[in-house]
Amino acid sequence: RIHVMAGRVPLGTDRAAVAGEMEATFIENLRYTADLLSQEDMIGLLEPINNRITDPRYYLNTPHQAAAILEKVGRPNLKLQLDLFHCQIMDGNLSRNLETYFPLIGHIQIAQVPGRHEPDSPGELNFPYLFELLESLGYAGYVGCEYAPKGDTLEGLGWLRSYWESRGLQHGGTSKAAK
Repeated sequence: RIHVMAGRVPLGTDRAAVAGEMEATFIENLRYTADLLSQEDMIGLLEPINNRITDPRYYLNTPHQAAAILEKVGRPNLKLQLDLFHCQIMDGNLSRNLETYFPLIGHIQIAQVPGRHEPDSPGELNFPYLFELLESLGYAGYVGCEYAPKGDTLEGLGWLRSYWESRGLQHGGTSKAAK
């Protein structure tokens, strides 16, 4: 799996004025990319990145826009990389968005909103609920942690150990009963 970047609206350009041209170029580039990736049995991932905080000029901003583009491209080896941090900032309604776009999802990324720190840091998102929702939907892929740890890396993963323990699991997500 590889993240295929969408590009940025040129400096000094009105987003609405170039939206059609940028979409057409992006779709053409994605078809070409998907064909190359298929030769290597690889999946391309499109990640909407919020333009409110992270990158005001990034072209692909919402899962709705990504889904529409994926439909127009029509290649099975292109999927949605849904970063819950960006999705919450742009749209909220994470439960419904996960359910709606689940068939398109090829990868999930997480960070707490608004600070972009660990999932157990103060913020808007209830990660135990979201993880259970992903599990109930049948998500079997990886969940990428794309956040800025408040401390060192090991401290920054403490939330995961606590989460596993709350579910009766050990390090690595294996059942204590299975041991």
